[in-house]
Amino acid sequence: MSKKLSQQREKSFFEDVLLYFDKAAQFVEADQGILDQIKYCNSVYRMRFPVRIGSRVEVIEAYRAEHSHHKTPTKGGIRYSEHVTQDEVMALAALMTYKCALVDVPFGGAKGGVKINPRLYDVETLEKITRRYTAELIKKNFIGAGIDVPAPDMGTGEREMAWIVDTYMAFNPMDVNGLACVTGKPVGQGGIRGRREATGLGVFFGVQHALSYKEDVKKLKLSPGVEGKKVVIQGLGNVGYHAAKFLHEAGAIIVGVIEYNSAVYNPKGIDPTALSQWFRETGSLNGFKGCKDIPNPEDGLELECDILVPAALENQIHKGNADRIKARIIAEAANGPVTPEAENILNKKGIMIIPDIYLNAGGVTVSYFEWLKNLSHVRFGRMEKRYQSAMNKNILKAIESASSGNSKIPAALVEQIQAGPDELDLVYSGLEETMIVAYDKIRETYLENKKIEDLRTAAFVTAIRKIVESYKLLGIFP
Repeated sequence: MSKKLSQQREKSFFEDVLLYFDKAAQFVEADQGILDQIKYCNSVYRMRFPVRIGSRVEVIEAYRAEHSHHKTPTKGGIRYSEHVTQDEVMALAALMTYKCALVDVPFGGAKGGVKINPRLYDVETLEKITRRYTAELIKKNFIGAGIDVPAPDMGTGEREMAWIVDTYMAFNPMDVNGLACVTGKPVGQGGIRGRREATGLGVFFGVQHALSYKEDVKKLKLSPGVEGKKVVIQGLGNVGYHAAKFLHEAGAIIVGVIEYNSAVYNPKGIDPTALSQWFRETGSLNGFKGCKDIPNPEDGLELECDILVPAALENQIHKGNADRIKARIIAEAANGPVTPEAENILNKKGIMIIPDIYLNAGGVTVSYFEWLKNLSHVRFGRMEKRYQSAMNKNILKAIESASSGNSKIPAALVEQIQAGPDELDLVYSGLEETMIVAYDKIRETYLENKKIEDLRTAAFVTAIRKIVESYKLLGIFP
């Protein structure tokens, strides 16, 4: 986050989450005690540990917050960033609780952070830091398949998750479910196909479904569907890239892309795959063929478009720039990209905000699938793929037989229908179903009470109600 943006924050990130909670809690029928229990973090672990780097020793600051234990294990990513703070980790852990409740995955929320800039360290040093951080979590019982399950976040990925699970297994060699202590692993180490693109794909499924309601998009003066919509993406990391890729493939026009150091614009459309390759090779978006460079990247948020997808850090749209936002829909792929003060301005302008606690839940949804795969010790599709393929083949034969041979199904279509589902098919199908069901529940909550003013409040109301019900089932609260 730039210094300029950090100065725009009206409250702390966690205070923003508390504000959203309080706004929604008035629509939830529950004892005040249970609401107080849900509202705040249960456990926060702040640690400092030394790591030898060459001839010197550097002390690393890190955190792990567990927000709610209404369901266990807790679940949440680990981010590596020089901007990590305890407040940020607590806020992200709280958002994870509500996110998990919305998409019906049986986790409480958690989050971890290591206060480093990963670009400044070589691979060997990053491995040392990751393994030592994991050892600290193990010592305090903050990691385990039934305790707390980390995942990738900003600055981390499959490589770091592989180091974490290897370290955990070294300390717990007899744990038969040890692979389930972390998700987002490489496929060869117990990971699941589709996890890498899961959050971005979930953003696509969520936006696509939101745009399927004719009466809703009509109010925004838009036509139903993704095709032809002008989109601006902020952040070309894992989430932003995959959201852009799937939107582009569905017929949306990516007119602008923003990164921390550069931004480009092309009203005729940008190929996100080619642009991502350019960014990896040059370190900048500037100079990409056919595009106009935007001197100040922050100005890219103010481009005229149908859908703005902030997929970078929190606090990107604030009271200082909210009145200049020209998008009709803001699809929050990042956590907390819009401050409450900015949201008030955007709501008055009639801009629809698809909230983060719903829209970027694709990652934790597929992490849940990976966790289940690790606990069951069997790959999805292994048991049923060939059986389903045979059944489909028999159905096709019956159809051709019934038509007395007058109608032959094209060979390419036969091959497509006859194939049974593999792991990736099942992951994509499960993710799409999850995003559709969750959005419909949020929309139902929004429409049931005219005093609920926006989808974010409706999402929080929906999530809090589910958590309240969980506590009642536990018998802790009446």
